[in-house]
Amino acid sequence: MQLLFTNSGVPDIGGTTKLHSGCAATALEDGKFSARDLPSGSRLPIVAPLMLAVLPPNGLLALAATAIVGLVVLIARFKCNAVVAIVIAALGVGLGSGMPLGDIVTSFEGGVAKTLGGLVMIIGLGTILGKLLSESGAAEVIAMTMVRWLGPARLDYAIMIVAFVIGISIFFNVGIVLLGPIAFMLARQTGTPILRLALPLAAGLSVAHGLIPPHPGPLAAIALIQADTGKTILYSILVGAPTALITGPLLARWVVPRVPVEMGGLLAELSGRSTAPRPPGFGVSVFTMLLPVLLMLIGTAAKVALPAGNGVRLWAEFIGAPTVAMLVAVLVSFYTFGVACGFTRTQILKFSDTCFAPVAGLLLLIGAGGGFSMVLNSSGVGAAIGAWGKTLPISPLLLGWCIAGLLRTPSAAPQSP
Repeated sequence: MQLLFTNSGVPDIGGTTKLHSGCAATALEDGKFSARDLPSGSRLPIVAPLMLAVLPPNGLLALAATAIVGLVVLIARFKCNAVVAIVIAALGVGLGSGMPLGDIVTSFEGGVAKTLGGLVMIIGLGTILGKLLSESGAAEVIAMTMVRWLGPARLDYAIMIVAFVIGISIFFNVGIVLLGPIAFMLARQTGTPILRLALPLAAGLSVAHGLIPPHPGPLAAIALIQADTGKTILYSILVGAPTALITGPLLARWVVPRVPVEMGGLLAELSGRSTAPRPPGFGVSVFTMLLPVLLMLIGTAAKVALPAGNGVRLWAEFIGAPTVAMLVAVLVSFYTFGVACGFTRTQILKFSDTCFAPVAGLLLLIGAGGGFSMVLNSSGVGAAIGAWGKTLPISPLLLGWCIAGLLRTPSAAPQSP
């Protein structure tokens, strides 16, 4: 049930809301009914966030546009931290829409909690897996094996495949640091233009990070629309692979003759070598990297093939849950990327403890975005944007992509050299 207030209403923490005289409420649950004629003091159960829309739809749209422009200006012009800028924008939307002051903070904090609740453990466990992948040399093993298989003439395809596979379990920025030195090393050894390898590298990592669970973006979308994780993985691979191919090797072969780029920068100076006494084998490396995805696919397959209540299905769904799947992969990596590679328990513990600092900013950014989203919904701005989007002669997918790109570009600007 979702309530839309256009005048006054006081939310009740106990799960109901009290309607004052003159308050218009609309509740949606498997259809529509109007609560406009309910007597003063009536109570209705709440199972979705309240939307307090004091401004008319056009005013809400103007408020949303002002918030987005203000967010862009704060980040790009004044070099404000992206998390701080998002919090300011969220509070501004709440104040501008006329939400009660207490509800603004409550709504923002609720959005942060809802967004991070299902992601924190997955991000943390994925960070441990990525750290062990880096220290063990597994990424280098996978890259060099793919290069030998495809040959020097197809280095760009090899790099794209490696980045796509490895990118399933590590964050984009970690993948750049991890695979960037390997790309520079291969470019120097073979005389290949660095841009011909850099674009496929970025394409493979970006597609995996943006489309394939257990990355936070896809998981947040899955939770929001209640999608099936296994089907999402399957479709994201079917869509992501050709996308990476087009925006990676094919685009690079067109761009390289037209845009000459010299090697340089920090990545060119890094060796990309691991600290492991014994690097893992290719098969073990790929298996460990893809283990969380395989477990999630097993959970989905059992859900489709077996009846509800079946013991095997229950266990498969349990193991295939993203948090459990990542935990199993991390435990396996303690041996395959740790003990088997010659690391001691003390070294493995050190890797696990020191890898969390880089993701603190990511968690804050994700949480702030979730709080902003909840304020947009609670204030009625989200509904106004949705209604406005339906009137535009444009695909909702393209509209969402444009809005996301508009918000993402300034948040990356302060990190640029």
